Amino acid sequence: MLSEVRSRLIHAHRHRSPALLTTLCLLVPPAPGGTLLGLTAGMGLGAGLGSVAAAAPVAAGSVQLTFTTDQTAAYVNGETGVWTNPPRVIGGRTMLPLREAAALLGRPVAPGGPGSAVQVGRLSVDTRLGTASLGGTPQPAGTVATVSGVVYVSVRTLADALNANLIAADDSGRTLTLTALRDGGNPLSPQARFSTDKAVYAPGERVVYTEYAFDPDGADITARRWAGRQEAYFQPGTYTVSLSVTNSRGLQSPPYTRTIQVEGNPIDTPLTYALKYALPGDAFPDAQVLSYPAARPTPVGGDTAPLIFSDSPEVPSTSGVLYQDTITGRARVLAYHLNGLGRPARLYVLARNLGARPVDVHTRRLGETAPTRIEGTLGQVTLMEYFASQGGPTLSLAPGQTAAVYASPTLNPGSGVNVMQDLEATGSVELTILMLEDTLPPTAQVAQQLPYLKPDGRHVRGTFPDAVRHLRVSLGALPTRITIGDGQLDPALTGTDALTGQSVTLAGNYGVLYDLEVTGAAGSAVALSPRGGLYRGAMHITDGPIVQAIKLPRTGTALNPGAPTLMWRAISDTLNIDFVPASGSNLPISMVFYRAQTLPGWGGVTKTYQP
Repeated sequence: MLSEVRSRLIHAHRHRSPALLTTLCLLVPPAPGGTLLGLTAGMGLGAGLGSVAAAAPVAAGSVQLTFTTDQTAAYVNGETGVWTNPPRVIGGRTMLPLREAAALLGRPVAPGGPGSAVQVGRLSVDTRLGTASLGGTPQPAGTVATVSGVVYVSVRTLADALNANLIAADDSGRTLTLTALRDGGNPLSPQARFSTDKAVYAPGERVVYTEYAFDPDGADITARRWAGRQEAYFQPGTYTVSLSVTNSRGLQSPPYTRTIQVEGNPIDTPLTYALKYALPGDAFPDAQVLSYPAARPTPVGGDTAPLIFSDSPEVPSTSGVLYQDTITGRARVLAYHLNGLGRPARLYVLARNLGARPVDVHTRRLGETAPTRIEGTLGQVTLMEYFASQGGPTLSLAPGQTAAVYASPTLNPGSGVNVMQDLEATGSVELTILMLEDTLPPTAQVAQQLPYLKPDGRHVRGTFPDAVRHLRVSLGALPTRITIGDGQLDPALTGTDALTGQSVTLAGNYGVLYDLEVTGAAGSAVALSPRGGLYRGAMHITDGPIVQAIKLPRTGTALNPGAPTLMWRAISDTLNIDFVPASGSNLPISMVFYRAQTLPGWGGVTKTYQP
């Protein structure tokens, strides 16, 4: 019967008869979960059956392994492949490679006791001594053999260990069929399950995965581990995808596997696929970014404010005043420092009323990151907090009174703080940014006795007027890019160090708010391309009624100019982007605008199901 089925399978494969393939697969169902461990795809029959088995995997009651001694071909429930180490006749016994045979039969090889013993079913094998026992009963010499470092075991003993049926498949006696019940597994283990929307895909076509793992007792599934999963496959071939899940008890499921076939004409390239499906914060490949023409936004007038910037000395070694200046009305404070005091310390921003009348100091927006030792975290978290801020407290200061408008958490040695704060004062107010060891109070008397710390010569401090840049651009031919922070197309702000009177330049424009309004944006996608090295930040998007702060990137850091990070797909004709260069990241960056709808020659159906 088996030889007849095999002959008909080969005929069906050669003549591409899907109906016959499906019928024959039911006659010889695939291995448990559709898994073909140890088999090599593409050997005539295997490639043809892979997609059929993947489309409708069957939890077979039995696993049937057919093999011929000294031959590399193997068949598991009708699927074909090769042995790495073929069956042999050793000392008059037909022998199978232990680990390969167990894998093909879907049986785990577990530690079987002390030393080098392993267990398969009721069979325990000491791989070092070359001995075996079955259900605790020692087996005759010659049951186990080692050939070129590979442990072989008698097929009859293995059949007894698995309560399997062993028969000759032909008259030669060299071809045997071993039929064993599928492994019962651990009844407490969770079960991994998933399906795909189809079995055969075009290159670049989205694969929709639907997971439906479960636990036998209803315990929570707490972890998932995928292998081989991609949202789309861009090269033709056969791909294996597997899933394992872990429940709240710490038990893990056996892998559940499906096979995907990729063939035919491409639907999308990696770039057109990303413009269709990527989520904001996801990176995608585009090696042509730097070749796109640069758009020159038009500066326009609007509300602005000075920037009080404190980053030098970046790592103060003693308590002292880091920066100080006077404001009236609105101002933005950006301070970025690490604790180099060798003891716990805090960063403060003090406000002192310089006038003869009471003054109110209102916090309009505040974002901070503290404490942390991870430099890349500082800028991104601060910006996300800043964009999410809905305003803060108002302090009323009597003439000459001093109060802290910001106080950081306690910073251990080597830990840092990044704070960006928009303030509005109804009168003249002196702002003092200082680092104090944790035992000192931030009073006016203490501040007056502290030294003014000298700049470190590597970083910047100062007051920079007009720290809001209002830019307008109308999109034309796409793709195009807008460059920020390069010092040429986007010049650096100049200001003054109020403590020394020296002119200073704000390289990178950290703390500057870019108010970018893009018209003609409907149907476009915008992405961030890092050009100066590592970048990790955020942007604030207004797209008609939608207002959203975006982490860039969603996970990790952006580093490669040829791998931009998607920011947004515009719905409205007018798109507003608020951008502040992130502390701890590198500039310049480019904002790249693409036409998001299907490009000529690419596309097809857009799949919208998101399980």
